[in-house]
Amino acid sequence: MSKKLILFLCISFFYQQSLFAHERLSSIPDEFKDEKVGIMGVKYSDYHLEMLKFASRDYDVTGVDLKAGFIDLAVSQIQLDKLTSEGYEIVIRNEKNFFMAPDTEYQNPQEIEDFLKRMNETYPEISKLVSIGNSVEGRNIWAIKISDNPEVDEVEPAILYNSMHHAREVMTPEIGIDMAEYLLSRYGSDEKVTKWVDENEIWIVPMLNVDGNNRVWSGDSMWRKNTRNSYGVDINRNYPHEWGACNGSSGSTWSQTYRGPSAASEPETRALMGLVANVKPVFDISYHSYSELVLYPYGCQGQRTETHQIISKIGRKIGEILDYRPGTPWEILYGVDGGDVDWMYAAHQVIPYVIELNSAREGFQPRYDVWRDRTVEKNRPAWQYLLDRLEGTGVRGVLKNRDGEVMTDYTVEVLKINENLTQTKIQDYKGNPDGSFHIILNEGNYKLNFRYGARSMMTESISLNDSRVEINPVIE
Repeated sequence: MSKKLILFLCISFFYQQSLFAHERLSSIPDEFKDEKVGIMGVKYSDYHLEMLKFASRDYDVTGVDLKAGFIDLAVSQIQLDKLTSEGYEIVIRNEKNFFMAPDTEYQNPQEIEDFLKRMNETYPEISKLVSIGNSVEGRNIWAIKISDNPEVDEVEPAILYNSMHHAREVMTPEIGIDMAEYLLSRYGSDEKVTKWVDENEIWIVPMLNVDGNNRVWSGDSMWRKNTRNSYGVDINRNYPHEWGACNGSSGSTWSQTYRGPSAASEPETRALMGLVANVKPVFDISYHSYSELVLYPYGCQGQRTETHQIISKIGRKIGEILDYRPGTPWEILYGVDGGDVDWMYAAHQVIPYVIELNSAREGFQPRYDVWRDRTVEKNRPAWQYLLDRLEGTGVRGVLKNRDGEVMTDYTVEVLKINENLTQTKIQDYKGNPDGSFHIILNEGNYKLNFRYGARSMMTESISLNDSRVEINPVIE
């Protein structure tokens, strides 16, 4: 190919790109071009009606104050004038220069990486540092595995904690930092911590949205998305389950909830998906801020999981521990599609939760010296409860054949035996690739039918009180 032709193609390509950028920019309404002037609490009379209205306008909903009856919005002057003209009662939550960085004590991507490397170097016998993928800009996305044999994939229960899908939520990585320090430094001296680490595989991803957070530190403290093509994609609207299905995200690139051009289009999304598929955690907590909520699947209005009673019972317990309000997003916040917890449950039967840290008073970036320690200390009992709950009511084991070979690709049909001896189907649990199963249940009597496709291989009956039952069925 001649140099002239190459030059022509390059000029043509960049010209087309500039036209595309111009067309995209020209399509942005003035209210989204205008600089944000602050976060405002808008008093609502009908919560769900008002939330639908703001979502349909692609407003940036930053959080809620359900006790006082306010929806918080990050607004431009045009949007503020519009809300005022519509008669809303408005209180100022945060009025500042949005291009100022947060307190420098919070961690940027490099500091997170340095911290994890330091933990791994200090505690190599019980930790493993893993890059689960790369961001849009090529940064590593780091996870740390904490276990007594971190280099070995043992047949043990796994649990996952992840933070910072949204770049501006700078308190969320602090939970992962505190968790890693707490577990690693107390191993061998604290009996409970030692038991957790010896008997489980604990995975922590302190910062998923590394590019977006870097942008926060580079002069845009309210940036939420990743940095795809400069406009960004909301990673937590990009997962495949119900992607774009229920008006819980936006197709507009300028929106804070832009879901991306296709499901799982973003490398950050795929990085966490890959980890979940490989690890198969029993539980997950995804940390966000703010609103003091405990959320669980599903995000779209009216949808319930097969195991809703089980998931909601644990969610209510977490809410009780934190004094946060529990429920599904569509019940107590707003409709969400393409979220990570919905995908984890639907694809891999993980029992997942979102914890929205802190209240409207603290917001996204509270003073570090005032709020950091009290936030992480408040949240310790919640993540520790799930580690204890791994040993709680449920059934665990490994399915093998009579030659001792691990069986895979099976399904466990879980039936609850009611007091009148009728049976209620709870779920079809997909066995893990290593042959194991770990099914969280409520107390009661159950029948487990182990199946290959439609063929029943064997049936086990169990009775559950307040502890886990171990069974290791053998297929003849």
